[in-house]
Amino acid sequence: MLGDLARALRLWRHRRWMLLGAALVGAVSALLGVALLALAGGAVAATLAGGAAAAFLLLRPLILLRPLARWVERMASHDALFRVQAETRIWFFRRLADRLPAGIGLRRMGELLGTLVSDIEALDGLYLRALVPAFAALAVVAAPLLLLREQPLLAAAVTLPLALALLVPMLIAPAAGRAAARAAAAQGALRHAAVEPLTGLEDILAANAERRVGAQLAAAGAGLAHAQRGIAWWTAGAGALGGLLVQAALLGALAWGLAFGAGPTAGLALLGLFLAIAAADSLGLLPRAGVALAAAAAGARRLFEAADAPPPVAEPANPAPLPVGSAIRFERVGYAWTPDGPAVLDGLDLQVPEGARIALLGASGAGKSTLAALLLKLAAPQAGRITLGGVDIATLAAAEVRERVVCLTQDARLFDDSIAANLRLAAPGAPDAALWRALDRAGIGELVRALPDQLETRCGEGGARFSGGQARRIALARVLLSPAPVVILDEPTAGLDAETEWAFLETLEEVMAGRSVLLIAHRLVGVERPHRVLRLAGGRLLPAAG
Repeated sequence: MLGDLARALRLWRHRRWMLLGAALVGAVSALLGVALLALAGGAVAATLAGGAAAAFLLLRPLILLRPLARWVERMASHDALFRVQAETRIWFFRRLADRLPAGIGLRRMGELLGTLVSDIEALDGLYLRALVPAFAALAVVAAPLLLLREQPLLAAAVTLPLALALLVPMLIAPAAGRAAARAAAAQGALRHAAVEPLTGLEDILAANAERRVGAQLAAAGAGLAHAQRGIAWWTAGAGALGGLLVQAALLGALAWGLAFGAGPTAGLALLGLFLAIAAADSLGLLPRAGVALAAAAAGARRLFEAADAPPPVAEPANPAPLPVGSAIRFERVGYAWTPDGPAVLDGLDLQVPEGARIALLGASGAGKSTLAALLLKLAAPQAGRITLGGVDIATLAAAEVRERVVCLTQDARLFDDSIAANLRLAAPGAPDAALWRALDRAGIGELVRALPDQLETRCGEGGARFSGGQARRIALARVLLSPAPVVILDEPTAGLDAETEWAFLETLEEVMAGRSVLLIAHRLVGVERPHRVLRLAGGRLLPAAG
């Protein structure tokens, strides 16, 4: 647990001064609270003794400074935390991008969503509910030792219970950590049970399976509630223990006052009592920090388990320079998706000269999309090699390979953002004029001009704002914005009706001039006009008539 938390803190190291500064302000705020009650206690003691209560003069500025310091601490700590949370999500997304380049695959989308949102949010407990209170608590515990140093027994009676409260979080954390891990797993199961059916809602409704899905969702919810009750038990117990320890400090000050607080020492007894009361604000709930630490550790563990998965394609330690040419060659390439599964590609040879158009045909599962994944470095060949411009792509950085090779897939996705934002995924700095040129070349420019918001029109989730053919043309415009000299068209007309398919392929024929094109399809419709037609069967390529 401590290792995971320490690693989480290392992720935040570039914000360490912001985080430390906010924690120190929290400690100052706690000390102002102690000073406020200490002065009040001294003033009351002086008044009871018949002396002048000069301490009352200092209470007014402290009454104003304490809430101001509390406000500054809250603003500073939350600002720092929100920044590190955002940066942690970006770090996690980049790690996932390296490890899941071909999609989520066998991982559960709901659990990844939970990690990206809930587990990273759980880390705020490490800072806001553990480290910041710990700074304040240390300051509060040190105050009685300093102010009551003339009476060691009184100082011990007040300070010892408060010091024990500092140890409770670490004592509670291991058991609370197990409860938090169970709750985190249950939360991931609930997210999966909720998200997975939504992605296939039409199929569930068509099969009248909503009752069964609802029952599974209810069972997952019950499992989460049971796991959360365990956390609630530890939270309540820790809070009660913290309250008892503060009460013990109060009783210690009161007992010393009754035993030794006669005469001139009465003021010290009263001061000790007020110091214990002041400590209640900072220390009363500190034992709950153990639960917060446990939840943060569980979130960190899930975060790092996903982020530390080995990438499917290792980046070269010293990438080779990008070659000038863009000719592609597969040399005796072999690949299987699982170690014990059949070979999808077996000694495959393929040459795609610069400017060539190659049509690659084959049945579903023959390995056509696997070939595209290998060329994009979404997977690595297990035998043979692939060269780009005569250089083995294993020695090239993946980002540089994808600058030369771009892909239009059968399920090319439009995101729930504007048309302009979707297009600029391929060219972030492209001006509007370039976007319009790409849309015109893709045969969709006039339709976009007719929309009220034109380039700022939102596409809807998965491009739901547009028909299948329209969405595919916008995706094609995105590909055309890329200067990549090699284009993979992986079943680009899948799901389109015959008329739309024909029109889309005619557009491809017009706009792909000058680029190397690898067209992957089940069949040809007659408008493609490739230079060569090959058929993939048995993991190898054979000449085909079309």
